[in-house]
This record gives sequence, structure tokens and C-alpha cells, in this order.
Amino acid sequence: MDAPASTPPAPTAGTGDGGQVVPLMALVVALAAGVLYVATLVGPHLDAAARARTAADAAALAGAVDGPAAAGRFARDNGAELVSFTRDGDRVRVEVRIGEARATAEAAASVTWVAPGGG
Repeated sequence: MDAPASTPPAPTAGTGDGGQVVPLMALVVALAAGVLYVATLVGPHLDAAARARTAADAAALAGAVDGPAAAGRFARDNGAELVSFTRDGDRVRVEVRIGEARATAEAAASVTWVAPGGG
């Protein structure tokens, strides 16, 4: 006859690994919420800074070719305000602002003459 199978002893309270996932998951959720909160605070500032750089580039290029009025128009078309425009020979330097974000850019105008027929 076979020996009867023994049953494992019942676990006692306070031992084992049961329930350790809950605090870990709470920590992960809290960290994710913190990252999302910081992203909502920083994101708009980063967006405004990027848009200001784009507006400054466009304003500088337009200003190098057509002067301060064109620079102001291109800054406005890109949602920015032209803060300063400086011309030094064929080079221009502009500063624009979108909210608290400011950006500067420089550009130069030059003409390259090409003979008819490409030669």
C-alpha cells in the first residue's frame, strides 16, 4: 500500500511574498503621474521656445532680403513679436518673442550672378 500523500503546512500570517506587488505598482503609478505633471508644466515652454526660434529664423531671412518691415511681417505670421532688428552691412540680427520665450537669429543677403545658359 502507498503511503498517504502529505499536505503542505498552511502558511502563517506575515510570511511569504504575497501582497508585495501592490506597493510596487503604487510607486510606479505615482512616478508616472509625476512625469506627466512635469511634462504638462514644461511642454508649453518648450513649444514656445521652438516656435520662437522658427519665427526668428524666418524674420532674419526676410529681413536680410527686404528689411525690417518684412522681418516684422514674418515674425507676426509665425505668431511672434519682433523685438529688435539690427542691420550691419548685408547681415541682419533679429530678436523675437512669443510669450516669455525669446529667440535671436542672424542672416545675410548675398547675390550670386549666373550667366545665361548656366555658364
